[in-house]
Amino acid sequence: MLISHVVVSVWFWIVFIETKIYSGYFDLPSNVWNIIQIKGIIAAVTIPRIIIIVTHFTGRFLKRSNRIANIGLTIASTIFLIIAAGALFGNFNVKIDKVEIKIEGLHKDLDGLRIVQISDLHLTSFHRNKKFLSKCVNKINSLNPDIIMNTGDFVSYGWREFNGFDTILSKAIGKYGKFAILGNHDFGIYNPYFTETDRQDNVLKVSQKVNSSGYFILNNEHTIVDIENAKIGIIGVTTIGQHPNFHHGNIDLAMKGLDTVDLKIALTHDPNHFTIAIEGKTDIDITLSGHTHGMQMGIMTKNFKWSPSKYLYPHWNGLYISGNQYHYVNRGLGTSVAIPFRIFMPPEITLITLSASH
Repeated sequence: MLISHVVVSVWFWIVFIETKIYSGYFDLPSNVWNIIQIKGIIAAVTIPRIIIIVTHFTGRFLKRSNRIANIGLTIASTIFLIIAAGALFGNFNVKIDKVEIKIEGLHKDLDGLRIVQISDLHLTSFHRNKKFLSKCVNKINSLNPDIIMNTGDFVSYGWREFNGFDTILSKAIGKYGKFAILGNHDFGIYNPYFTETDRQDNVLKVSQKVNSSGYFILNNEHTIVDIENAKIGIIGVTTIGQHPNFHHGNIDLAMKGLDTVDLKIALTHDPNHFTIAIEGKTDIDITLSGHTHGMQMGIMTKNFKWSPSKYLYPHWNGLYISGNQYHYVNRGLGTSVAIPFRIFMPPEITLITLSASH
């Protein structure tokens, strides 16, 4: 434990100094990667050390120094190992979650339609491991998707994080196309050096990179996809801001003129937008969201799942049903800068299969 802390502490100071003397663009992958490392090291070292210090002085106060100190050391070591495992293994333990959505009166040509949803790539998550993202693309293609949908947050700070990832993402193939929306991070609001002009320019460049990744971006608008004799209306709205002060695109305006279709699917990054503007207020059949990451920690078993994110987002992961409306929330494929590890909350690729309800 002591040797590990020394090694990690030295690593921290090297990365910290590199970050402090860095003078390039803030959203270059190398700089964002160093920020990710710093956040991870702080979590892995600071929390265990606080526990050791508290238990040490508590033991001295209660005159049971050795016993309480040993308990503290055990807890601290366990936390350190869990965080390290979350960063080294948890981030790459991708799960393919398969979901069947049964829709009453579904057009026969849509019966069996396969939709793959991915979300929250935060592409710098793969800066040192582009092969992993390529493997994820291969997993997606192995599912033979008819449509691929991406619910936003391609980057964390800015467009430079793409760094050639659009070439990898373009290799994912949907038979009837690939559709995406931008998440709140894609608007550059977290970049501390962006001016308003920079943010506007960032949105244009992120959009160009998403387009070159093969996606059709829905920016508070809709499009119609023909599948044999059936028509699907796909609606996409933007999410701008930070929790809880999000500004969502107007779903009603985005749907305007969309009447004669057999199925309506909405893409909205923030899952709370479903209850705010879609549930019981529209005739949208399926809504897809991301954003929460399941807070990248929690409990995921076959019969039980829990995450602290549920207290901010009642719909935080999985399928939710309200009458004839369905809402699916994807845990994301990448990791956030704030919490650069996943603890029992694996990254997700979702396969949604449509079927007719009889």
